[in-house]
Amino acid sequence: MKKWYSLIDKVYRIENLEKAYKAVRANKGAPGADGVTVKAYGENLEERLSQLHYELKTGTYEPQPVLRVEIPKPDGSKRPLGIPTVKDRVVQQALLNILQPIFEPDFHPSSYGYRPNRSCHQAVAKAEMFINKYGLEHVVDMDLSKCFDRLDHELILKGVARKVSDGKVLKLISKFLTAGVMKDGAWEGTDLGSPQGGVISPLLTNIYLDHFDQAMKNKGIRIVRYADDILIFGKTLKEAKQYKRIATEILEGELKLTVNREKTHITNVSKGVAYLGFIIRSKFISINPKKIKSIKDKIKKLTPRNHGMNIEEMIRRLNPVLRGWSNYFRVANCKKIVEQLMEWIRRRLRMKQMREWKSWKQLHKALRRRGYKGTFEKISMQRWRNSASPLINMALPNKWFDEMGLIDLTKYSVGILHHFWEK
Repeated sequence: MKKWYSLIDKVYRIENLEKAYKAVRANKGAPGADGVTVKAYGENLEERLSQLHYELKTGTYEPQPVLRVEIPKPDGSKRPLGIPTVKDRVVQQALLNILQPIFEPDFHPSSYGYRPNRSCHQAVAKAEMFINKYGLEHVVDMDLSKCFDRLDHELILKGVARKVSDGKVLKLISKFLTAGVMKDGAWEGTDLGSPQGGVISPLLTNIYLDHFDQAMKNKGIRIVRYADDILIFGKTLKEAKQYKRIATEILEGELKLTVNREKTHITNVSKGVAYLGFIIRSKFISINPKKIKSIKDKIKKLTPRNHGMNIEEMIRRLNPVLRGWSNYFRVANCKKIVEQLMEWIRRRLRMKQMREWKSWKQLHKALRRRGYKGTFEKISMQRWRNSASPLINMALPNKWFDEMGLIDLTKYSVGILHHFWEK
C-alpha cells in the first residue's frame, strides 16, 4: 500500500484554501459558534486566507468548538448536528481536497455514502441487483446506535495513518476531533465521535467503516452501505443469521460501535426490504409508506385552507418540494401513487380557491367564464367533499393548474432504477 508523507504543505497552499472557500460558499450553511457568516468571511478573503495559511504552516491553528444544534427526526427523536465555524469549514474542506483522492480509489465498491459520483439510487440499485439478479433474498438490515457519535478517535487516526504518514495532518485531524462542542453557551469536551455537519466527517466515517467493508468482502459476504445504513445479503435464512453474527462481531468487537439489536433484523424479498426510503421487492420497487406520509404532511403545511397566502404563492412554494421529491423517488414503480398524489394536491388547492370565493356565486361566475351555460347547483364553499365535485372540477380543471405553473408529477417518467445499475 502506498504511503503519503508530506501533505500539510498541499493543505495550506493558498490555491487550495481558495478552492476550499469556494466549496464552503457553494454549500452555504449557517454560521458556527463565532456567528461569522459565509458572506462575512469572504469580505476580506485574501487577508483571512493569508492568516490561515500562516497558522497552518506554523502549526498554531486551533479549531473552535462546533455549535451543537438538534434536528428533529421523523420518529420524534432528535439528531445532533455540529456546525463548525466558517474558518474551520474552510480548513476541513482544504484537508478533504487533499485526502479524498488518496482514499477514494480503494474504498469498497458497494459503499455509496458521501462519495464523489455516487448516490442513494446507485446503492438501492445494487441492493436490488443482489436480491433479484443474484438470488440473495435474505437480508440483514443493520442498525447502528448513534454511529457518528461513537467513532473511536484512536481508530479514526489509525485508519487515516494507514495511508498518511504526515504527523502534522494527523495532528490537525486530532484537533478537530477534540475541539469540543458549544451547547446552550457551554463548552463540552468530545472524547468520542466525529460531528455530523463537519465537512471532513463523512470521509473520516468512510475511512473508519471501510475496515468493516473490507473484512466482509474478504469473507465473501455481499454488502451495500450508505454511510451507516448497512444491508448484508445471504442466499438462505441460516446464511443471513451467520452473516449478522459476523458483522456484529466486527462492528462491536473491532470498531467499538454499538449495534441496535432491537432495530437490526433479518427480512426477505417477499416481506420487502426497506432501504433509503424505498421498499425492494422481487418484481418492483415501491416507495416506503413513511415517505409518502412525510411528503403529504409537508404539502399540508404548504397548502393551508385558512391563510392569507394566495394560490400562486402556494404553488411557488410547492414546486421545489415536489420537484425534489420526484427526482428522488421516481426511480420507484410509483405511477399510481404519483397520480393519486397529484389528484390530492389539486384537490387541496381547489379547496383553497373555494375558500377564497366564499360563496357559490363566484363559482358560477368562474363556470360562465369557462363557457358553461345554464343553471348550476348552489354548493357550499366550506366543505372538503365539494372540492371533488364535478362543478369545481369544471371551474378549476387540471389545465388551470398547468397555466398557474404547478408541476405535474405524472409527466415525469418513473420506474427508472435500472438506469443506475452498474454495467
